[in-house]
Parts: sequence; structure tokens; C-alpha cells
Amino acid sequence: MCGIVGIVAQSPVNQDVYDALTVLQHRGQDAAGIVTCEGAHLTLRKDNGLVRDVFHQRHMMRLRGNMGIGHVRYPTAGCASSAEAQPFYVNSPYGITLAHNGNLINAEQLKHDLFVEDLRHINTESDSEILLNIFAHELSGLGKLRANEDDVFQAVAGVHRRCRGGYAAVAMITGYGILGFRDPYGIRPIVIGRREVNGNAEYMIASESVALDALGFELIRDLEPGEAVFIDKRGNLYTRQCAENPIYSPCLFEFVYLARPDSIQDNISVYKARLRMGEHLADKVLRERPDHDIDVVIPIPDTSRTSALQMANRLGVKYREGFIKNRYIGRTFIMPGQTQREKSVTQKLNAIDLEFRGKNVMLVDDSIVRGTTSAKIIEMARRAGANRVYFASAAPPVRYPNVYGIDMPAATELIAHGRDVEEVAESIGADWLVFQDLDDLIDSVRKGNPKVERFDASVFSGEYVTGEVDEAYLDRLEAIRNNAAKLTREGGIEELAEPEVMDLRNSR
Repeated sequence: MCGIVGIVAQSPVNQDVYDALTVLQHRGQDAAGIVTCEGAHLTLRKDNGLVRDVFHQRHMMRLRGNMGIGHVRYPTAGCASSAEAQPFYVNSPYGITLAHNGNLINAEQLKHDLFVEDLRHINTESDSEILLNIFAHELSGLGKLRANEDDVFQAVAGVHRRCRGGYAAVAMITGYGILGFRDPYGIRPIVIGRREVNGNAEYMIASESVALDALGFELIRDLEPGEAVFIDKRGNLYTRQCAENPIYSPCLFEFVYLARPDSIQDNISVYKARLRMGEHLADKVLRERPDHDIDVVIPIPDTSRTSALQMANRLGVKYREGFIKNRYIGRTFIMPGQTQREKSVTQKLNAIDLEFRGKNVMLVDDSIVRGTTSAKIIEMARRAGANRVYFASAAPPVRYPNVYGIDMPAATELIAHGRDVEEVAESIGADWLVFQDLDDLIDSVRKGNPKVERFDASVFSGEYVTGEVDEAYLDRLEAIRNNAAKLTREGGIEELAEPEVMDLRNSR
């Protein structure tokens, strides 16, 4: 899960790209980067940290040009190193920079092929650098001094033929324009918007529609699975379907947790989808315990508020805010390392005792992944004086790792893996645990857009929409993603100098 943005405008874009990244900060808190283009001159700034910490006035003043792309990152199979901050750059052909959200499941084979067959060197563990080099090689293979939009789309078609997995990307070709493309299954989100400035069209590509809203762009639509859009530096827009057999399969977990509630993804309101999740949860409670003794429904801020409110309304019980959130602590799900996540839970939330004391409390969260956060929150509720603590998850049990760009941990670290509902309830200390049914979750989301053929629900079902995910691959993924491996990577080589703004001059 990362955030990407690309803008082609009639005036400098540095501030707009910065502002868009702050709106997308919820998608990644590990690193941030911006690259802009002025004529044949690229300027890049990227480093570890939040957007507000990476970019200072001296950086912004040097990020000149009317085209630019940006990225906010959280680490998945890679490491939390500034060397893997994006965008990435390659000088041939033309000078290309790229920012990517997702994960390539055949990255190791592609890396081998790039070295042996394409004679290209990959310098990091990031599959985003692999994706960039695949695109660059496909474009350079056309052998032209100057590419046009047809060449760009032909190169994207080559990317789709070679790459497997979930990916949404923006790329900038120096002095020419900005490209956005989406994998043939449409797993990761990407939208395009337009605004008029002095009678001229300006375009923005981003992970979520909220970034468009914040900068005054009107949402045109989501990119279709396999589709690419290209905006040249003069503001001309070109689109083309570049995949042979696209199948609409957006990520279901985006609607549960990842996306902001005010986003529209694949023509589906995230907010309304979460309202319907709360309705389905309430219906399940009424089926399983029609004579329930719930006194109050309390959300675990922030993602579950929408579902919890609708659940309380449907059940006819009080809704209360029982936890106060420290706004200066990031999203614990996307923090690198279990130790940091566990420490942040107690720093992030504080219980209001009056809302718990002597009551039977139904806590509502968007999902339960590792279970450690849920257990600590239930413990906080009991210390605040709750009589009984029930727990509801707006998502089904997460039993399988994600392979398309979300840092779901190794299967053995998922609390629901190999456990039934009663065993999970016992592990987290809940008196009663209710999970959303998968069919109800799909119904909650699909009602917003019946045209979506299916969803990637692999973390719940273990069925991976792209295929080619076998036990051997999952075993390798577990070796990379387990907590011990992450701690080893986090204790790596210290960088001696702060990465500064780099001028990347066109090699032509």
C-alpha cells in the first residue's frame, strides 16, 4: 500500500504534488519523494519520513517545472531504507522516473531476466525499480530517438505481458509527459482528474479521488484494468487499453481499511460501502444473538467509525466515542516492525472510563490481522471498567497473506490462520467475537458498482486472482515478511549522509 500522484499543469506543480501527497499520507508513512521536470532537467527529492518532514523550503524551491510525480511509501517485502524511497530514475531511454503502488509476484524472475537478457542492473530490493526497468527496456526496444503516445502504450503492453501481480504506477518521461497505468486485474486503485485554469486543461493521476478533490480537480474516472493514460507536456490526453484479457478485480481490503472514507474507488463510495458493512454486522448479531445484552457500541478510531455508527443504529443501541486518539501517532497497521506497532497502540488511544464502566460494550474495528492491537484495546476496555467486552470485525477473518502490495504478515503471524472464531476470541480476550461474512462484505462493496466482476479477496479466501501463487512462493514471502526478518533488516547499514535534492540532467 503506497500513494502515487502525477500532475501535468501550465504552471509549477511542486506545491500541488506536495499537497496531494499529504492527502495520501495515510497510504504510507515510511518515505516520501517528488521529482519534477523543467525542460530537459529533472530534480528529485526523496527520503525516509512523513511528507512534512522530507520536504523543506529549500527543497521546494528547487523542485521546478510544470510536470511532476510523487510517492508516499510503506515497506512490504522490501526494507525501511531511504535507498528504496521513490520515485526511481533510469536514464535510458529519454530519462524516465516512476512511482509504484503494488507488488510483482514474479519479481525474482524479472530481475534475473533484466540482468541476463536486457543487460540492466537493479540496485535495490524494490520491485518498483524492476517495474521501471521493464518499462524502460520495452520503450528502448522500439529504437526511436523520440517516442510518441503509440510507443508509450506499446511499452505498457509489454509490461503487462511480462509482469504478474497488482500494480498501479505513474511514470514521467523527461520533457515529454506523464503516464499512468494499472495492472490487468485492476487490483490497486488509480484515478484521473481534470481542472480548467485560464481556459487550459490540467490533469492529475492519483491513488485516490480525495487527492483530486483537495486540489480542485474533477474526477474523470478510474483507470480500467490494463488501461494506460498519457498526458503530454502540452496537456493533451491519450488513453488506451493495453492488456489482452483484463478482468475487473479490485482489492476488497481497500474498502475495509486502506482507502479514506471520502474516496470514490472504482465508482464505489468507500463511505457508503462501510455503512453497508455495519448494517450486515448488525444483522449477523441479531441472527446469532437476538436477545443480546449490548449496552453501547464503541468504534476503534478511525476507520471503523462509519460501520460502528450504522451498526448501532440498526441494533437500536447507543453509539459512543470511547477512545480518544492521539493525532500525532500514525496508522499502526502500516508501521514497520511489530515492536513499534505494539508500543504505538498505548500511545495512540486512551479510554474514556465513563463510557465503559459497568457496561456491556461492543467494540467495532475494521479488521483483525495480527490480533495484538485488538487484545491490547480489549484490555484497555476492561481496565476502564467494562462489565463484558464484545468485539466485531467489519471484515471476515484474515487468514492468508497478501501478495499484491499490502503488508499482511506471514501466515503464521495472522491470528485467524489455523484458528476458528472461538479460538481467536479467546486469544484476544473477547467475551464474544463477530466476524463479517465474506459474502456480506462483497455485497456491501459491490452494491456501489455492479459492473465489478469480482474482487481480490485473497486475504480472506486464499484465492489469488492472478494465479501463479503457490506454496513455494508463499514460503519465500513468509521468510521475507516475518517479524524476525524485518527486525534484521531494520538493523542494517546506517546511512552517513542525509539524501539531498539531486539534479538529474537529461543524458541526450
